[in-house]
Amino acid sequence: MTTVPLAARTGGLTALAGALLAGSLSPTAAPTQPAPGPTSAGTRVESSALPGLDPDAPRAEPAAVAARLAGPLSDPVLGSPAALVVDALTGQVLFTQRATEPTAPASTIKIATATAALTVLDPAAELVTRAVYLPPAGGAANAPGGTLWLVGGGDPTLTAATGPVGYPPAARLSDLAEQVHHAGITAVGTLIGDGTAYAGPAMAAGWREGYVTDGNVTPVSALSVDAGRSAPGAAGARTLTPDAAAAGAFAAALHTAGVSVGAVSTGRADPGAHEVAAVRSPTVEVLVERMLTDSDNDLAESLGRQVALARGLPATFDGAAQGVLGALRDAGIPTDGAVLRDTSGLSVDNRITPAALVAALRTAVMPGQPALRTVLSGLPVAGFTGTLGDRYGAGETSAAAGVVRAKTGTLRIVTSLAGLVTDADGRLLLFGLFAPVEEHGLTRMALDRVATALASCGCPPATTTAVTDTARTSQQPPPGPSAGP
Repeated sequence: MTTVPLAARTGGLTALAGALLAGSLSPTAAPTQPAPGPTSAGTRVESSALPGLDPDAPRAEPAAVAARLAGPLSDPVLGSPAALVVDALTGQVLFTQRATEPTAPASTIKIATATAALTVLDPAAELVTRAVYLPPAGGAANAPGGTLWLVGGGDPTLTAATGPVGYPPAARLSDLAEQVHHAGITAVGTLIGDGTAYAGPAMAAGWREGYVTDGNVTPVSALSVDAGRSAPGAAGARTLTPDAAAAGAFAAALHTAGVSVGAVSTGRADPGAHEVAAVRSPTVEVLVERMLTDSDNDLAESLGRQVALARGLPATFDGAAQGVLGALRDAGIPTDGAVLRDTSGLSVDNRITPAALVAALRTAVMPGQPALRTVLSGLPVAGFTGTLGDRYGAGETSAAAGVVRAKTGTLRIVTSLAGLVTDADGRLLLFGLFAPVEEHGLTRMALDRVATALASCGCPPATTTAVTDTARTSQQPPPGPSAGP
């Protein structure tokens, strides 16, 4: 695989975004614009993100794509949707409808969070939860009766389960407790949960009060167990005090491991305490993939704060937003008009252009940053995984099952879908669809019909169709792999 210098690749992406903003990349039948980044019109792409993708597959023609989408996009249940469709390899805009207007993204903003995390953080890094101990005055390093702190490193997958959870498995409190016992500590006077690595408000502007009680998210803390759920794998309401709940769960794990515990509280660890145990999360790469597939809000907020810390910003909602948008800009992705109140997409006050999210997807497609392939592999697969697992299963959208990979988004003000699809001619297309209406069954089905229309699109230029029809009349084989729309 040829590695393209970052400056050249991001320069191309910036040029694409600038041209789109200026209106010069309009979906007309005019000659194709030079492709941004490492390719140009007529140049074979040397590698792609998806195995088996044929870079020589017939290119879709903007007018034909627009005709294919006209019916599905005009469904009144979608309101007046914003939409963008781009050829992944050349960057040609095939369809655009208010794609440069800042729009509420809902959970599709997790594409931006994932991109930022994988460009700023080491994909192989792990989030560490530590136990640090301060013995009683004048006591030995492991003397009983001292103070033990459970110090959160921002890992919401940390679990109270005693068996394997997930693959790779999540870090377990039981393992941490066993390490404390093996360090020779058999009694703790006070156990304190420390979630102070993350700061600021625990709830973002624009969050609905019922998000926590409905089980959508836990108030943000660097220390939580099972993402604030009442038990591993439980559904329903989350705790309002994740650091205190984690400390209580750790006290139970310590008791099982043979370590007695006195009082339990929360607070910042004493800098003089020494580490006696540590457990590690799955890698950042794995966490990003899980965040996208399952639309995990807790992971999204934690990864946003990790980006903030890596960029020297406060580990707050504002710092995370600044960090994510700054990482996008550094990657050549346009952020004009973007306003983020969180990095999960739960806030109704978030705004970003569809063009920005599609450009982020294209950054993951192009050569140069292999770690960003996780942005693509983490997207739910229509009819099979994650938040698309129960969609595209039957009826008029079933043809797109296994073909569409996309991040979903749902709020009371928007229903969204952004991702990629290989069309009927084997061409990889990127798309963003944002309907300014509340999600319900009809809205979701209507967006799925739009994505299915792209999946079934054999949309070559009209001249190709004319030649094909002539060839059929003369009983000659049609030219190329496409037999028309």
